[in-house]
Amino acid sequence: MAITRRKMLAELGLLGKAGVSVAALQMVNMASPGSAQATRFGLPGGSGSGKSVVILGAGIAGLVAAYELRRAGYSVTVLEARDRIGGRVWSVRGGDRIDHFERPSQVAGFAPGLYMNAGAARIPSSHDAILGYARKLGVPMEVFVNSNRAAGWDFGGKIHRERQMIGEFIGHLAAMVSQAIGKGAFDTELTKEERDGFRQFLRFWAGLDDKGKLQPTPSSGFSRWPGGYDTPGELLEPMALKDILSPQGVGLPLGFEWIIDMQATMLQPVGGMDRIAHALYEAVKPSVRLSTPVRSIRRDGAGVRIEHRGGATKADYAVVALPGHLLARIDSDFAPAKKAALKDIPYLKSAKVAFEAPRFWEEEGIYGGNAWTDRLNENVMYPASGFGSERGVLVGAYVAGWTHNDTPDSFVKLPFTEQIRISTGSIEALHPGKSRLLTKPAVVNWGRIPNSEGVGAVGRDWGPTQRGARYKELLKPEGPIVFAGEHLSYVGLWQEGAALSALEAVKLVHAMAKPG
Repeated sequence: MAITRRKMLAELGLLGKAGVSVAALQMVNMASPGSAQATRFGLPGGSGSGKSVVILGAGIAGLVAAYELRRAGYSVTVLEARDRIGGRVWSVRGGDRIDHFERPSQVAGFAPGLYMNAGAARIPSSHDAILGYARKLGVPMEVFVNSNRAAGWDFGGKIHRERQMIGEFIGHLAAMVSQAIGKGAFDTELTKEERDGFRQFLRFWAGLDDKGKLQPTPSSGFSRWPGGYDTPGELLEPMALKDILSPQGVGLPLGFEWIIDMQATMLQPVGGMDRIAHALYEAVKPSVRLSTPVRSIRRDGAGVRIEHRGGATKADYAVVALPGHLLARIDSDFAPAKKAALKDIPYLKSAKVAFEAPRFWEEEGIYGGNAWTDRLNENVMYPASGFGSERGVLVGAYVAGWTHNDTPDSFVKLPFTEQIRISTGSIEALHPGKSRLLTKPAVVNWGRIPNSEGVGAVGRDWGPTQRGARYKELLKPEGPIVFAGEHLSYVGLWQEGAALSALEAVKLVHAMAKPG
């Protein structure tokens, strides 16, 4: 039987004891399917002539649906409650207003050219659909540095570089395997020649001595770096395995870049994660009505009637691309099964705190990547563009249940001032004396953002590899009404999932619109 990554982590004791949260595993979506066919998608030109579609929501799903339906000749109207497009793909720039329920409003103060990716932060190179739209619409892309061996990990109040944490974890595993081979553990599985070759490889790969014990190795870094002339440098002494594994929350960082959606090469649009959404918007702009929240969804004969601010819109079909938990609150004449499927869908309430600062981290050789911590801020993200420039936006907290299921709730219940204090303290621990350089803090708590109230569906019916009856019910049309959004894909919490679900919804509309 194949060993899954979840099983492997569980066997290593990294699930539960070491604190890898279920929410985090869902967020990184351990098994997203390929989507190469999406780049070749296209309805027959003119096939929608004479038919109308109203689309609810101008996030990625709604914009993709509008783009494809307009290309096929459908008359399209997009209704968006916000005064902006993109939904949870939101790049906050200087002058942008950040509103929350029950929290003070903010106006971002970032300098021109700087921004905070408040929602979507990166794109895997396997996400062909969203990258296909970037190519099609001329959105330039650049590398997103997702891992950095120079970044610090702050667990149990001790700072170690990623290179040491990961390198010596692998080294200890290799040492155990090498010693097990020497004790005859694989005598029936491997020939002597194979055993000798395997042990030789392990010594080379993990820096083991002739007896299979872990030794200091340059891969883990130096306590004093080598230099010119008579400066050989001093290697770090290896950490004990228990010291690597015992801090809560270290499990996911140890396996982070092995996860299929976190593997290099990662990408980002030049100038902000919202650039693809805005390119889609420019292609469909005449169809989009902003600041138009929906009040009711009704069948109207064979078509639909959407009541909203400023009136009502009738159409032959509707694509509902709203988050499920918000859709549940809108008055509708959906069948009982659909209403039951929408009820109480849990959404991940992640948060980010960002600062503008001079790029002091680059003086330590950190260019992009993540620092990890068991503090409540969980994750520090270094900007992966603008290297060598004077200033940048440092994300001092990315809280999503990376280290423990309860972390998002514990963090976001705190006042903004306390969230900023925790994030500042974490950066100070990683970069002593530098927190004084942090300016212009901006806080986004997605659970309190109007018209979002979370970043994506999680929970039993929205697991990473299997889905329940409620999910399957939402895949079914409600007469002329079909549904889309990242929550209706197996690539949840990604732009890719939103795009792929939109293409499936468009197919359903097209099938219903065919004559006969």
